[in-house]
Amino acid sequence: MESSSLGLTFEFMSQQITTLTFFKYPSFGDKLWAFGMMQFAHAPLKKVKGLQFYKLLGSGKENFDPKPDWSVYGLLQVWDNETKAQEFFNRSKLYQRYLNHSSHQLTFYMRSIKAHGLWSKKNPFEASSELDEDNKFISVITRATIKIHMLKKFWDYVPTSQLDLVDNPNLLFTAGVGERPVTQMATFSLWNDARALKKFAYRSQNHRHAVQQTQALQWYKEEMFTRFQPYQITGNWPDFEIPKELT
Repeated sequence: MESSSLGLTFEFMSQQITTLTFFKYPSFGDKLWAFGMMQFAHAPLKKVKGLQFYKLLGSGKENFDPKPDWSVYGLLQVWDNETKAQEFFNRSKLYQRYLNHSSHQLTFYMRSIKAHGLWSKKNPFEASSELDEDNKFISVITRATIKIHMLKKFWDYVPTSQLDLVDNPNLLFTAGVGERPVTQMATFSLWNDARALKKFAYRSQNHRHAVQQTQALQWYKEEMFTRFQPYQITGNWPDFEIPKELT
């Protein structure tokens, strides 16, 4: 809440948006370039105007397998507003280099609904003032740094915790990503309905047991859970059709 010079109060209106872009690299040379950019992209990204927070992400194989998928990388970005995001995607020489090396790109434009926890000791996501009540889609990012001594127990349990996601008709897109292999992991998922997500979260026996295990074993050093309202998806991706409402 903020105060004006007239003594009136008003809610802080956030125009912040978050984008998550996936890139698919076809050749060995392109994969090698993408791997190198996990280090070399930091300097130019730190100079991007209107970029509040970013993370360069590798990805794991399907079904949240911790083994890396060298053909897919991600870029998470939190922006002052959509104008700043569009300036980057339309004019940035860095982004053009990513386009030149990748065969597929897929960008999710999202407004934050709620975020709990910390990512690199901060919560970068501000609740949006521009949510659309008629937009039924919801996306989720969960992120954690796993304690070293809990790594084996955690990864042994992952296949069980994800059983109810396999072939879930309400789950439109999902990916396992991370800043570092094995120890710093995140998941992204796109759902066609918030009620379907809630049903999975609260009624799925395997998921509820995973939450109980998390609370009992305390295997995370740092964690964050975020919900977003996706309002646009651009690009294309193998075996994924963008919902017409989000084009």
